[in-house]
Amino acid sequence: MKVLVTGAGGFIGFHLCNALAESKIDTFGLDNFNKYYDVNLKKNRVKILKKKNYFKFSNIDILKKNKLFSFVKKNKITTIVHLAAQAGVRYSLTNPKAYIDNNINGFFNILESCKKFKIKKLLFASSSSVYGLNKKLPYKEDRIADHPIQLYAATKRSNELMAHAYSHLYNIDVIGLRLFTVYGPWGRPDMSLFKFTKNILNSNPVELYNHGNHSRDFTYIDDAIKILIRLLKVSLKPNLKWHKKENDPSTSINKFKILNVSCGQRVPLRDFVKEIEKNLKLKAKIKLLPLQQGDIVNSFSSKKNLKKYIKIPRITNYKQGVKKFILWYLDYYKKKK
Repeated sequence: MKVLVTGAGGFIGFHLCNALAESKIDTFGLDNFNKYYDVNLKKNRVKILKKKNYFKFSNIDILKKNKLFSFVKKNKITTIVHLAAQAGVRYSLTNPKAYIDNNINGFFNILESCKKFKIKKLLFASSSSVYGLNKKLPYKEDRIADHPIQLYAATKRSNELMAHAYSHLYNIDVIGLRLFTVYGPWGRPDMSLFKFTKNILNSNPVELYNHGNHSRDFTYIDDAIKILIRLLKVSLKPNLKWHKKENDPSTSINKFKILNVSCGQRVPLRDFVKEIEKNLKLKAKIKLLPLQQGDIVNSFSSKKNLKKYIKIPRITNYKQGVKKFILWYLDYYKKKK
């Protein structure tokens, strides 16, 4: 197996490449180091990866189709894990074109490379955001996901539909990963845990939208990576049962799966903040704000379908996860309690 991981300098991409290389799997990482958040953080992740014997990195933008094709061909890639994307729910409200460019056109190039070079397996990052206006919890994969409430989610749902078409047409094994609020060491600065920690340390207000009445299915990074690696290695057996509810007549379902990747625990955001305060031994200055446009109030995932295909790893409690992140953050930024 020769695995290409796009977005290797990103949060999840970094951890996945590290785990694959540690497992002595030939791993090839791509990233273009875009400036959505601190480029130095991305480069420092890749510096660690470059020390691994089974890892090779190239600075390639997936929008550069010819360069992408050349790389896949030259390195005889057999499997792709596509994690490169324009991330962020709120940023999609102010810079929507970035999402069309990267999440639609970029993903099209990935699908075309799978077609051209007969890639055996494709895993790609979707998002829990695709559940949109669904209110019934926990979220299950057979729920209608055609009511996104921001462009980010719309592009991720579009990816699922595009991937289904290519899976059907070109006989590609495809797994769409609906990721639920992945967090942990080396995380993204635009995500809540990172922002809250930084603001508390700097005595700045912690902004809680919807007056703090959000809840999230927080998924610790190590748990997410174990799930991804198990999905890479397993041969998924056809299971049409959960699709029948939507009366989907497609025969390509055998090759195409959508799976939730989550902790499967619902945590109130206020409890999450309290755990950050506890580990920093500092009190947050809370600023309560109205529900922001594009925000999902609650997220909570069912893992029932995932259990049909792999053994679920032992889940990291969010209190342990927050503690591990804080320790990393203080070390990385040389902060002292």
